[in-house]
Amino acid sequence: MKHDRPEGEAIRLALEGVGHAFGATRALTDVSLALRAGEITCLLGPSGCGKSTLLRVAAGVEGPTEGRVLIDGRVVSDAATHVPPEARGVGLVFQDFALFPHMRVAENVAFGLAGPRASRVARVRRLLDRVGLAAHARRYPHQLSGGEQQRVALVRALAPRPRILLMDEPFSGLDDRLRDAVRDETLDILREEGAAVLLVTHEPEEAMRMADRIALMRAGRIVQEGAPYNVYNAPADKEAAMFFSDVNVIHGVVRNFQTETPFGMFLTPGLADRADVEIVIRPQHLKIDFDRNGAGPLPTPQDGVPARGRVTRARFVGDRSIVELAMDHDGSALKATIPGVFLPRPGTPLWLSLRRDRCFVFPCRAQSVLDDLHFA
Repeated sequence: MKHDRPEGEAIRLALEGVGHAFGATRALTDVSLALRAGEITCLLGPSGCGKSTLLRVAAGVEGPTEGRVLIDGRVVSDAATHVPPEARGVGLVFQDFALFPHMRVAENVAFGLAGPRASRVARVRRLLDRVGLAAHARRYPHQLSGGEQQRVALVRALAPRPRILLMDEPFSGLDDRLRDAVRDETLDILREEGAAVLLVTHEPEEAMRMADRIALMRAGRIVQEGAPYNVYNAPADKEAAMFFSDVNVIHGVVRNFQTETPFGMFLTPGLADRADVEIVIRPQHLKIDFDRNGAGPLPTPQDGVPARGRVTRARFVGDRSIVELAMDHDGSALKATIPGVFLPRPGTPLWLSLRRDRCFVFPCRAQSVLDDLHFA
């Protein structure tokens, strides 16, 4: 697993070698993750990969089958210890908000607060004012919109000043326009409160927008961890690249540390001769040469050798156009995205070049599996 976390910072929540199974079904395998104060970590992955199970283990709703959970260096879950959720000082925000329907907004936020009444009232008033809901303090949850309910759920979780906040897809029930506004507002509040935050999501855009760090999960494991920029621009494998965006995959075979493609020879050092490889490039990094008609200026070394294809389909999708082509070299299908409106007719020949510094080269999955086998 790739990670790029700096050392030497105090850890609020640590999961060490955590595994969990539901009967014969394994949900988590050897998961390790650390959260620091004031840091937002997004646990990202497809449905069923184990994200919510890991969050439940961190919260204490489930106990780990293997490994341990520590809060501020103290073990709260392992084979011999299990501190219940209410004793962990952890705030929870779920996708259904889980507000108490029989309590008014102010009562929901005050639930769980301790101390003198005056300090509790002041804390509730400040938080509701912070999210623009002070005027709704006496309303019931059913009298609020979805976005307002989400804000109440957030400040209720933050009211006791938890050192750790766990959020399970808290924006999934909101429509797109409202979701963006609420996410931005939530991000400001989380930064202000300074808790260590673990946010579960299956949306890459949400993780990129909110996270200081992303932990990408697949099949019960964390396959890559790091800052959003690094996870996006240095994916651990083809599947990691595909999770964040559409990709083009060019197949090839290594010969003398090079691989032939429609765009010329690619250097593929470190891979065995005759190994099957996949060269992955995102559609936005394929460039259409609008001045080239079979001849023109020489390409830059960065752009490599141009290759010609013919348009099979073009679509406009709001802020960009998606152009699909069949390449003359081998008939392979590639896709390019162009800002604005560009809708060439099917059959139109176009020359493409690609950003070699934006390509990722991976061994084919079958090849990487064979490489891991040891024959007698």
